[in-house]
Amino acid sequence: MENNFIKFENITKIYDTGETRVVALNNISYSLREVSFLAIMGPSGSGKSTLMNIIGCLDKPTSGKYFFEGDEVSTLDKNKLARIRNKKIGFVFQNFNLLPRTSALENTELPLLYSNISGKQRIQIARQALSLVGLEGREHHRTNQLSGGEQQRVAIARALVNNPSLLLADEPTGNLDTKTGAEILELFRKLNEEKKITLIVVTHDAEIARHAHQRLYLRDGEIVKEEK
Repeated sequence: MENNFIKFENITKIYDTGETRVVALNNISYSLREVSFLAIMGPSGSGKSTLMNIIGCLDKPTSGKYFFEGDEVSTLDKNKLARIRNKKIGFVFQNFNLLPRTSALENTELPLLYSNISGKQRIQIARQALSLVGLEGREHHRTNQLSGGEQQRVAIARALVNNPSLLLADEPTGNLDTKTGAEILELFRKLNEEKKITLIVVTHDAEIARHAHQRLYLRDGEIVKEEK
């Protein structure tokens, strides 16, 4: 198989409730090399979130094949899938999904609680991740003491602690003002270029997509345009 980090072959996803049948993705094929920065764009209902869930191993296609780092995901058992989600993929969401009344450091440590490492190591790794996203000195501030931009930085630090090869971000600047959103996008660029992390951002905002190296446009569950 050629050197593709992510590859879809004829992916279709159908939600069938019995009364209604929705084709969320319709026979899409695409491949992405490692250390790419991809924006997935499209209006509501275009299939963006469904595709992101499949990429993040949170859902499986109805038909077709999805390869992640050369492995066909549908052939993996639950333990291997969980390992990919926990160790290989970092998730960043629009709403931050942080624990309230908990410090930045404690939020960042969370994914490490399931690892076989000491509390001292956890703190060290979490501190390094917070420093990487520009929050050195803010480790002990609680979530409600941080600005929206700082909260998103904590969420990014939390996504980075297991040293993932892929960072998936769903509308990561949706709750931020323009200036703060630009700072988060600059942080993504640095992570992509300096830390060699593959980045996939799902967005409907053309300004955000402009920062990516590649753009994939979806409409009605199909790829309608690709840009590099």
